[in-house]
Amino acid sequence: MTSDDAAHGQHLDGLRVVEVASFVAGPLATLSLAQLGAEVVRIDPLGGAADQTRWPLAPGGRSLYWAGLNQQKRSVALNLRSPEGRELALALATAPGEQAGIVVTNAVRGEWISYRAMAALRPDLIHARLLGLPDGSPAVDYTVNAAIGFPRITGPGPGPVNHVLPAWDLLAGMNLALAVLVAERTRRATGAGESIELSLYDVALSVSAHLGYLAEAALDPAGRPPGGNHYFGGFGRDFETTDGRVMVVLPSHRQWLAFVDVLGVADRLTALEKITGADLSTDSGRHEQREAIARNVAPWFAARTSAQVLGELSAAGVVASEYRRFTDVVADQGLLGVGNPVVEFVEEPSIGRIPAAGTPIRWGSRERAAVGSSQLLGADTGPVLSELLGLGQAELGGLAERGVIEL
Repeated sequence: MTSDDAAHGQHLDGLRVVEVASFVAGPLATLSLAQLGAEVVRIDPLGGAADQTRWPLAPGGRSLYWAGLNQQKRSVALNLRSPEGRELALALATAPGEQAGIVVTNAVRGEWISYRAMAALRPDLIHARLLGLPDGSPAVDYTVNAAIGFPRITGPGPGPVNHVLPAWDLLAGMNLALAVLVAERTRRATGAGESIELSLYDVALSVSAHLGYLAEAALDPAGRPPGGNHYFGGFGRDFETTDGRVMVVLPSHRQWLAFVDVLGVADRLTALEKITGADLSTDSGRHEQREAIARNVAPWFAARTSAQVLGELSAAGVVASEYRRFTDVVADQGLLGVGNPVVEFVEEPSIGRIPAAGTPIRWGSRERAAVGSSQLLGADTGPVLSELLGLGQAELGGLAERGVIEL
């Protein structure tokens, strides 16, 4: 891609990626590339992969999850149980093109979709494979999270508490997209392809090390106890107001001083220091006395509405937010559509008009690309086979008759 291309088109114009993946991490990786201009061709089995009907569902039964992760992709459906269907998938994955020959998959079984099989047809192939565990054994976000230890420090205790955000899927998807771009850059310089493997477990393990969780456990065998809604290592927690609940976090000493000043509790907290011997000017002191501090400041919150609390704290530069529902976000035109170009309402086939997101990256050098919708399963099968493999109508008709594709 030339500098002129970058100035007038999308960053990844010309890049073609073939996806044979399902669930979150693989589709998210290719979605991120598609939103930056890459052509992504998703290949599914006839009838769809295991995520085709994953919840949440639209009233008509179509998966909102599937639609969200497959925006701006071309959808091809093949009978992958048949030799002909697999041959077509291989041909698409290894089709010629300087910026083609890139495959993202989470398939761990089947020689036909392996790096070795594809590289035999195109030696400069970039093959990125997502795994659950490093040895190829199955695992999902929930099981990896349990294996690493986060549910044991989440919630009030004593039992483990799962969180609903698939953090390791999301981080794995971003790492997979990054790996693809690094491999493609290397191929442009050297002409060599690459086999990439990334496991959810390794992503979780590396992040746990980066953020000090593993080091903390190595130095303190007793381990960290569950923290409830408290901010770890300082002071921050949820408070009930007259009409709801807010979360307050004080990540710096400046914010702590502003918080104390707004609430007018300096005398109470000075008395608390004298009684306990704690130094509330430090993060450690505030964290150790978090329950006592909360008891002293809770009445201030309980006497105000959430709007009053947020107004006063915001004016002082204190970080706080009301606890909201997704329905509140959808109803807030200041955050959705009108006030935030990341999300727009689009017309989704068989679903209707729903909010959809583009890339969250804001470039200073160009306008944000329009948010796109997804295609129905297999909607692009004929056009893609025709454009990339040169198949004519008679050949497509023959494939349909033999049950390899559906037109």
